[in-house]
Order: sequence, then structure tokens, then C-alpha cells
Amino acid sequence: MTRIERLQRKLPSLYLDAFLVTDSKNIEYLTGFSLMQGDGILLISNHQAIVITDARYQLALAEYESKSVVGLITADYYGTLNELCQKMQIQVLGFEKSVSYQIYDLLDEIMVADLVPFANVIEKLRSVKDSAEIAKLKHAADLLSAGYQYVLKMIQPGMTERRVAAALDYWMKEHGATAASFPSIVASGPNAAKPHATVSARKIHSGDIVILDFGYYVDGYTADMTRTFAVGSIDPELRDVYQIVNNARQQVINHAHSGVRGDRLDRYGRSIIDEAGYGDEFNHGMGHGIGLAVHELPASYGPAAHGLKLEANQVITVEPGIYIPQLGGVRIEDDIVITHGEPQLLTKAPTELVVVGK
Repeated sequence: MTRIERLQRKLPSLYLDAFLVTDSKNIEYLTGFSLMQGDGILLISNHQAIVITDARYQLALAEYESKSVVGLITADYYGTLNELCQKMQIQVLGFEKSVSYQIYDLLDEIMVADLVPFANVIEKLRSVKDSAEIAKLKHAADLLSAGYQYVLKMIQPGMTERRVAAALDYWMKEHGATAASFPSIVASGPNAAKPHATVSARKIHSGDIVILDFGYYVDGYTADMTRTFAVGSIDPELRDVYQIVNNARQQVINHAHSGVRGDRLDRYGRSIIDEAGYGDEFNHGMGHGIGLAVHELPASYGPAAHGLKLEANQVITVEPGIYIPQLGGVRIEDDIVITHGEPQLLTKAPTELVVVGK
């Protein structure tokens, strides 16, 4: 069954005649046709799937081979949508709740069909990966692991965080990545105490701990990996913190399987950090889903994720961290595939503390 057919089968239970897809990642997931956000829409009825875009994509549509998707070229996406719905006698049209107010206001003004908002209809389908998607995520993870080894070999005291991030970006793209899925984090010394530090002009010094958190798209899918390493000899407390975080990461992975609740999975790692006395210094969730986007369902899981139950073939990150102001921090992040038994580890880079620039 195709992805479009899976969505079409859901329409009767949602009491819909058709569904409008405006999110570009969801359009790509369902059809395999790639659009920039805002450059087109997808209408799916019980028996048809129609991509509506403009002349900029005419050649791409001509090259696009699909037996189940029709392409339409127009300068007026939503006017054409309204005409199609009337011709197809669509009376109730579902749409993604994530649309901007501007688009909703336009739809509300021109559409004859009744409009019904829905959240995460396609995102829920996306959260469970097929074998081809997992293979792409593994490819992306393998490239991240190689990128980490590259950084370990090239980094030297005196380099700025910005220079390291730029060198990594060039290397990743030279070796097959198409784009970063978020701005890479290179956080050194006291900057490592900031979970979402931005790359700065700070020079990396001997004695610094460095957090490297990065994600890159390969063949449309993004892995997300964090490693923490030392430049020369670091504070003994940070060495202890490293082992605590690494143990917490491994405990979460050891207990990750289909059916486990998000809050319980989080607890396996968070309890280790709490018992070590660093509970207040772990101030974010344990992980999140990845795939076509760096943050997607299953949503971020942590102490409050009582309603989240993991399913087989979902892909999540595991990323505990401890952040100590003025001293530094440690985060170690892996990507795993949930199964009915032991999870599949995608990020294969070593997790033991590496010391460079000795």
C-alpha cells in the first residue's frame, strides 16, 4: 500500500471527502515530489492525488514519474483548489492545522467546501519508518560519525568555534550531505554549559570541554548526533559528569522498545543523573523523533510524556546532558530505531571520552 493510499483509507473515519496538504515535508513524504515550502499544495481525495504548483516546477513535474499523482500548473493555487473541489463535489475538506493564519483566512474566504482542521495526521504516518527510510537514516548517521572523526583530527587549540563549524559544514557537504538540518553547535569551555549554544568567535583553549551537536540531510533524511570531547586535560568534575551522562544514555537505550511509555523511558536515564546530584543541571527532554525533519513525531519525551507510547520502527534520539554554569557541560546523543526487542543503534561513533591536543 502506498503512503497516499494509507491516507486515503483514513478519510472516511475522519468524515472527510478530501485532505489538503500544505506542509512541504508532508507533500514530499506522500508523493516523493520536492517543493520549497509555500511553492505548492497537494489535494488528496478518495481516488485522486493532485499536486498544484506553478510554472517554476513545470520541468520537474514533466520528469516526475507517478501513476497515482497528477500535477497541475497554475499561478493561483487556492483558486484552482476551490475550482477542483467544486468539480469533484468535495463538500468537507480537511486541512493541516499548521497553516499560517494568512492561508487559513484565504481558504475561509474563497472555499465553498466546509473546512475542518487536523493536527499531525500525516506526521503520525511519518513517525513509523519503512526499511528504505531507515536505510537513509543509517546513511546519514554514518556520515555524521565520519564527520565527528574528522573534527577530532583537525581541531586544535586556538581555533574558534565558528571555524570548526565552518570546516565541518564544508566536509559534510563534500562527502554527500545536502544541507544542515539545524545550525551546528560547537560549544567550548563555559559555552558548553548552554544546551543550545550558538557558534561564537570564542577560541578553543587547552583544558576546554567541547560539545559538538550537528545534523545533516542525506538523501532527504537527517540524523542528529552529539558528542562531547576534551581538548587537553579537563576539570576532574567534568570527567565524572561525562561518565554519568554516558551511563544515563546507555540505560535509556537498554530499555528502549516498542510499547514503553515516554516518561518511563526518560526515567531510566534521568534517575541516574538525579541520584548523582545533578538533576537540576539536566534541563531538557531525553530525546525526540527524527526523519524528514530533525524534530518530528514521536514528540520530545521527558518526565511529562505520559501519553507517548513508542512503536516499532520509530526513530528517536537519546540525548541526556548535564550543564554546570561557568564550568562547562556534557551531552551525548545517539539515534536509535525502536523494535520489539533490542533497539538498532544508528550512530556508531564511539561514546567514550576522547581527549585531543594532548
